[in-house]
Formats: sequence, structure tokens, C-alpha cells
Amino acid sequence: MRIGIVCYPTFGGSGVLATELGKALAQKGHHIHFITYQQPVRLNGFIPNIFYHEVQVPTYPLFDYPPYETALASSMVDVIKNNNLDLLHVHYAIPHASAAFMAKKILELEGKKIPVITTLHGTDITLVGKDKTYAPVVAFSINQSDAITAVSNNLRDETYKTFHIEKEIEVIPNFVDVDRFARKPIDAFKKVIAPDGERIILHASNFRKIKRVKDVVRIFNEINKAIPSKLLFIGDGPERQPAEELSRELGVCDEVRFVGKQEQMEDIMAIGDLFLLPSEYESFGLAALEAMAAGVPVVSTNVGGLSEINIPGQTGYTANVGDVATMSQDALKILKDDTTLKTFKSNAAEYAKKYDISNIIPYYEKLYERFV
Repeated sequence: MRIGIVCYPTFGGSGVLATELGKALAQKGHHIHFITYQQPVRLNGFIPNIFYHEVQVPTYPLFDYPPYETALASSMVDVIKNNNLDLLHVHYAIPHASAAFMAKKILELEGKKIPVITTLHGTDITLVGKDKTYAPVVAFSINQSDAITAVSNNLRDETYKTFHIEKEIEVIPNFVDVDRFARKPIDAFKKVIAPDGERIILHASNFRKIKRVKDVVRIFNEINKAIPSKLLFIGDGPERQPAEELSRELGVCDEVRFVGKQEQMEDIMAIGDLFLLPSEYESFGLAALEAMAAGVPVVSTNVGGLSEINIPGQTGYTANVGDVATMSQDALKILKDDTTLKTFKSNAAEYAKKYDISNIIPYYEKLYERFV
């Protein structure tokens, strides 16, 4: 099949999933065309049947804000016509679903029918999509899609609550390449971070308020009081500075490292002992799943899709949003001795196999085949 994929090319979960999906489909022989404003961060390495089309947005004095959605729709039309695509798969409703609708209607006038599949990822529904500025367009665009998928049961239910959706939303969960993350730790790397054998605690996100990164610092502070530990913050964003300031206030700044945005997450995950994700909401929790695939247990909140992947007492523990005390206690339960930690690590890695990319990709292929 010749498939167009539209996504945000960033480190966020929707962009990561879309890129990994495209790469996996290409490896199975499909021709994949990425359409976005810059090359996706996970699109590294050469794969012969992957094509990248950059959306050019001209700037004119007339426009205070360049009309990206219009440029994107035009790019979709161009790529679909010139490469004879079979379908278009757009990730994240805003503005991709509405741009896809526009492209679809333009092509219909030229006698070309292009099925559009929209995958909902989370904040496009639960945060941005609820804004009255966007809500009518979001609902309309979703309903005009030929098929709709969501990455968790929770997100499907939230979408039905938020919008009047007239079509079935199919759940195809996020996935992880278990082989990629099941790596042995690089001893030299681990010794640099934890020279005295300290436990290594991880957090990865885009550092928005919804991620509650200051709670990560608070939980780590309690862990470090009982067990010598190091904290690695992976990623960047607006809440980084408050997290840095809090780590100084609590006196743990020397035990905390901010390593910025990373493409080779598997190398960092491999040295971790525990992953913290105290978010206010996660539609799925892809970062947590990647940690589990690397054999890193997770302490998280019990919101959104997190309770679908993080099994208390098995892969880690969950607690209410803001309950730093419980999450700290649960973390110490996991980290208290090597035998317990080893059991949780093994359980996390084993459970992640359920979401291995080889198990999930066939669901997308079956979905595509209904329209091709």
C-alpha cells in the first residue's frame, strides 16, 4: 500500500507513534510518505520506501500567523496526486484532520477518492479540543473521517463524552519496539551517572504543567532520603526551570541531571531502576511503556490510560494525582532491595511484550485494507 502519514515531527507521543508506525509499515514493504513541516525526530536512518515531504508555509506581510493548515492541505493534495497514495493517516486531530478533510474534498472534485483515517492521541481531545475556539471544527473533522482510532479505551470514552461523535472509535493501543528497548546497560555510562551504585530514577516528558514535573522532584527527594539515588530528567519544556529551582530548594540539585531531548531513549532507559510519571492526565503513557520495555518499573498516577498499562504490584504502582507521599512510599517498596527490584523489572519487561510493535501493526494493516 501507498500510505500518507501526517503528524507533528516532535518528541511528543503522537509524533513518536506515527513515525514508528511508518517505519514498521515500510519494513513490511509498504510505501510510506510523511507529510509535515520538518523531518520527524524518530525518522533517522535510511529506509528505501520511506519518503519525506516538507510542508512549505510562505510568509506574507498580510498574515500575522502563516496559514499552516491551508499549506498542509495543499501539500496533501500534491503528494496524494503525484504519488498515487491509497489512503491518508493523520495523527492528532488539530489541525491534521481538518486539513485532511479539505484535501479530500479538493481531490473529489478531480475524481480522486482518498480515505482518511484519524488517530486521536490525547490532548487533541482532552485539552486543546475542548477549547471552544476549536471544538466545532475538531468534532466535524473527526466525524468526516472514514475511520477513527484512539490509543486507549480511556481516550475513546473521553472523546465520546467531549464531542458528539457519530462513528465508531476503534481502540488500537500505542506500541513499543521491545527488541529496541531490551538492551543491556552500558556499564561505563551507568558508572558516570551513579559512581557509587546509586539507584537511577528516570522521568521523560515535554515538561508541561500537566506532567507535574515538580512532583517528580518531590518524590525523588523522599526516595533519596532513604536510598542513595540519582534522578535523570529527559526532555525539556516550560516547567524545567521550576523543577530546577525546587531541586535546589530541597537540596538535591547535585543528585539531579537534566539531559535534554534525546533520540536514543533506549540507551538511557537501559540504566534506569525506576520511572516516575505523576501526570495529571495521560491518554496512554507511551514513555511509561518504553520504560517497561527496558525493564524499568513505573510509579505513576492512576489517570487516563495509565491504569491500562501499569499494573499495581506487578509492573509498578499507581496513586492519585498529587499524592506524593504514596508514590514515594511505593517507589521505596520497589527499590528497597535488589531481589524486589529485579522482580519488578522482570514483570515490567514481560508485560510490555503485550504491546510489542509486531502485535499491534497488523491491526493497522487490517484497518487500511478495509479502504484499499
